[in-house]
Amino acid sequence: MASEQSVTTKPAQELIETSGHETVYVDEYVDGVLDPEKPMLGPVRDGGHIVSNTAPGCWGPMITPSIRGGHEVTKPVFVNGAEVGDAIAIRIKEITITSLATSSGNDQWMDDRFQGDPYVAGRCPKCDVVWPETCLDGIGQDSVRCVECGEDVTPFKFTNGYTIYFDNNREVGVTLNEKSARAIGANAAHFSSLPENSVQNPILTFCPSDLVGVVARLRPFMGQLGTTPAIAMPDSHNAGDFGTFLVGAPHAYGIEADDLQHRTDGHMDIDAVRAGSILICPVKVPGGGVYLGDMHALQGDGEIAGHTCDVSGTVNLQVHVLKGMSIDGPILLPVEEDLPYLARPLTQKEQETANAVASEWSLDGLEQSAPISVIGTGPDLNAATENGLARASNLLDMTVPEVMNRATITGAIEIGRHPGVVQVTFKAPTEKLEEIGLMSLVRDQYGTDL
Repeated sequence: MASEQSVTTKPAQELIETSGHETVYVDEYVDGVLDPEKPMLGPVRDGGHIVSNTAPGCWGPMITPSIRGGHEVTKPVFVNGAEVGDAIAIRIKEITITSLATSSGNDQWMDDRFQGDPYVAGRCPKCDVVWPETCLDGIGQDSVRCVECGEDVTPFKFTNGYTIYFDNNREVGVTLNEKSARAIGANAAHFSSLPENSVQNPILTFCPSDLVGVVARLRPFMGQLGTTPAIAMPDSHNAGDFGTFLVGAPHAYGIEADDLQHRTDGHMDIDAVRAGSILICPVKVPGGGVYLGDMHALQGDGEIAGHTCDVSGTVNLQVHVLKGMSIDGPILLPVEEDLPYLARPLTQKEQETANAVASEWSLDGLEQSAPISVIGTGPDLNAATENGLARASNLLDMTVPEVMNRATITGAIEIGRHPGVVQVTFKAPTEKLEEIGLMSLVRDQYGTDL
């Protein structure tokens, strides 16, 4: 009879230290600034999950001057094994809206209530205090008040705004009249489903109602998702367009133009960053520092009003470390439905037709290719496009004119956010994708027959 063998297992804490947690639950938020010098949550293991309850982005933080970045994103999570010069692939497993309603619209800046940048350095025009603590006094656009002196201190107000209520299944939203908007505004935190640790003033308090009876389809996505920049940056400015506001700025977070290279473009507002997609992000600090926030219930390309329907919600992500994949900015593998028509994988019939043409003209064979979407950002759409083209050129070791041709005949340039976020989407040779280590993810996303 064989003797029993003893099995030695490592203590749970030792396993966490060497490989990381299987799942990291996040319900803490930064004060608006992504700072690589501050402690991160986690660690999460390579292949593990990050689950979070996110707070609304834009408008709530924008009317809360004590939040220093224009958004209220989660504290970054350290991913075990992620080193500077690597990349982290983030699979978006699930996005669920929890808010019952939200308010949004086009904004105007209140010129006497900020120091150089209304998103970053709100100030009280009476106390002259930057980042004043506030309280709510009633409802309406004059309800955000300085705790010290009672002055109206919101740096933003609406030029045209709306309050939108969602059905129980979060499939559609309907914009409400003034009476209904005010009824919701009186209980704004409840209808916003604000997470317990959120400190923002809920934008529903403003009760806008310029659009009434408009019906909109919902399709949630993450306006902010990415990795921590290499220098401290206000969260909404971790991008090539908003980031330019920091250059030479008079507040504490002003930077030099060369410092923009440290951004990771986590603030994209690309509606294809939704459940089922895969986002590949650069690692510019040890552990990567994965953070998220600014969930949008819906958005048209360009987010031309400047803002859309910011909501609370729950998110489930899975992270994978890609060793040695040194990239400057994000790469997106959208769900197939979101690909431009020209970038979608060929059907069997299309492939057979192409093979026949190749045979007719005595070609040795056809290029095997697959879709990829490279994110570009800059102070305007032209600069963002040039940035995306250059990133794609560097990634795949091909000339910019070749990328331009491929994006023209097998893809598209799509606007994520006006003024300066684009997707350069095209079919890339699978041979190149294999060389840089992306092909396994591409096959996961678009099929094993690629």
